[in-house]
Amino acid sequence: MDFGLIGIAVFFFLALVIVASVVKTVPQGKEFTVERFGRFTRTLKPGLHFITPFVDGIGYKMNMRERVLDVPNQDVITKDNATVSVDAVVFIQVLDAPRAAYEVDNLDFAIINLSLTNVRTVIGAMDLDETLSKRDEINARLLSVIDAATNPWGVKVTRIEIRDLSPPMDITEAMARQMKAERLKRAEILEAEGSKQSSILIAEGEKEAAIREAEGRRQAAFLDAEAREREAEAEAKATEMVSEAISKGDVTAINYFLGQKYVEAFGKLATSDQQRTVIIPAEFSNIIGTITGVGELGKAAHEAVSDAARRPAQDESK
Repeated sequence: MDFGLIGIAVFFFLALVIVASVVKTVPQGKEFTVERFGRFTRTLKPGLHFITPFVDGIGYKMNMRERVLDVPNQDVITKDNATVSVDAVVFIQVLDAPRAAYEVDNLDFAIINLSLTNVRTVIGAMDLDETLSKRDEINARLLSVIDAATNPWGVKVTRIEIRDLSPPMDITEAMARQMKAERLKRAEILEAEGSKQSSILIAEGEKEAAIREAEGRRQAAFLDAEAREREAEAEAKATEMVSEAISKGDVTAINYFLGQKYVEAFGKLATSDQQRTVIIPAEFSNIIGTITGVGELGKAAHEAVSDAARRPAQDESK
């Protein structure tokens, strides 16, 4: 056995061990803590570093990149005693390697358990409807609490998200029935509102038609009354003129009244239902003369009424 070769091999082995203990390479995204006789002395940043052999050693290799921690699923009781199943994810980043290494033991396990307890605390203070509709608020409250708790450890919690939040099956079915009932209620309300508006419009239309019809009847009655009034005025004027003529001894006026009565009686005789034969008197020429006199009086009365109607119009124009 050649002891010289063995000695050379041992020398090279010791040299490699010494070099390995002296030269340290730190990869990007990580930081190493250096301990001298078990006490922290400094931090090695990414790159090539040299340390004192047999005196200094590497304590912790910390990952400085942002990492994701999975918070296990758990059942949480809400404020209104409903049980919901919740799981979440937490995004963290180590900012201070020595504090993350020496201020807490098992950093990931500590953050996960801290997240579990705070999820129970936050959701337990809310009703079921709030937990299902206010996830952003839950995330914000969890982030504020957990980030404040991990700050002494040199860790920054960048965000926390509720990944799944589901109530039990019976509550889900009840919520589905409630939603269906609410939608049916809205549909019935809309139909009732439509029927109401339709009835209102129909009633308004009937009201408007009745008003228009009443106004038409009123206008017709007014015109009819005005015509009767004009007719009465004409009759009164004619009577007045005939009376004046009688007072003056005018035979024609007397014949007017006699002829009028004669014609009325003859008309009744001719239009009687039981009278089949009409006898015309021999003095029919006298009747014609009487009718002629009546026509002249009527013409004079008409001219007098027309003059009376024109006078107010002329007065108004003046």
